[in-house]
Amino acid sequence: MSYRVLCLMGPTCSGKTVLALSLCEVLPLEIISVDSAMVYRGLDIGTAKPSLALRNRITHHLIDIRDPAEIYSAGQFCEDARRLIELISKKGKLPLLVGGTFLYFRALQQGLASLPSKNDEVRKILMDRMQKQGLASLYQDLCYCDKISAERINPHDPQRIIRALEVYQLTGKPLSEYGYKNEFLSNYEMLNVGLMPQRAWLHQKIEERFKSMLEQGFIEEVEALFQRKDLNENLPSIKSVGYRQAWQYLLGKINYETMVEKTVVATRQLAKRQFTWLRHWPNLRVFSSGCPEEVIKFFKDQDWARKPK
Repeated sequence: MSYRVLCLMGPTCSGKTVLALSLCEVLPLEIISVDSAMVYRGLDIGTAKPSLALRNRITHHLIDIRDPAEIYSAGQFCEDARRLIELISKKGKLPLLVGGTFLYFRALQQGLASLPSKNDEVRKILMDRMQKQGLASLYQDLCYCDKISAERINPHDPQRIIRALEVYQLTGKPLSEYGYKNEFLSNYEMLNVGLMPQRAWLHQKIEERFKSMLEQGFIEEVEALFQRKDLNENLPSIKSVGYRQAWQYLLGKINYETMVEKTVVATRQLAKRQFTWLRHWPNLRVFSSGCPEEVIKFFKDQDWARKPK
């Protein structure tokens, strides 16, 4: 059986969700979320998660599937996504993968790299350095030895920075140069669409959306997580943009105004990294944001509404 998969990717706040919903009105689609934060229950306002009412109307997958205390990896995403692609296709519908977690998109389309195993000794040295000199020092090293990975990795993500440096120290080879083992079956036909809005427009949208999140009760949402004894700022869920800054605010490390400023800056930095992924993405059809009619026409012209063979 031939499976056809639509992939809609773009930076945060670029209009992916609105466009996806427009597509669902005219094509027989089910949405698979490609978002490393939306997988967590309780992270709703800060992730701009589709409402439960909307999800009841249009089927969404891979949302609210993990507790915030758990870790969800790219490998787990691939397993879940491939299972869902087959399930949706066998129902005579088309899977629409929507999101901005490009690590997940790459793992699904290109496979996972065969990397060296973790080395406790090297990792301890890097962890000790981080404690003494700060994470910024490690990130500066990464910029020097693996500029491509540094552009893709959040400067505030110790887990991925340490892993990239660990790989380089163990092999002398940058993480970005490792080939990826493509285990994605040849009977999958992928159509990649990317949204590339103007930066000035996107920056304004980022500010407006975070202001709206605060008005909706974002701080109260994070306070509910903060009260849990099993959660801390080192977990992937709490390291998500917005949640990390709000957590620092609740710990008393920064004031409210600084929290707002840091969140907006961090969101813009996230968008910048997502633009970097998009610029290097193969076989990508790019559209500007706010033009759903053009994308819908493109999909229809490709005859993507036909049933799978």
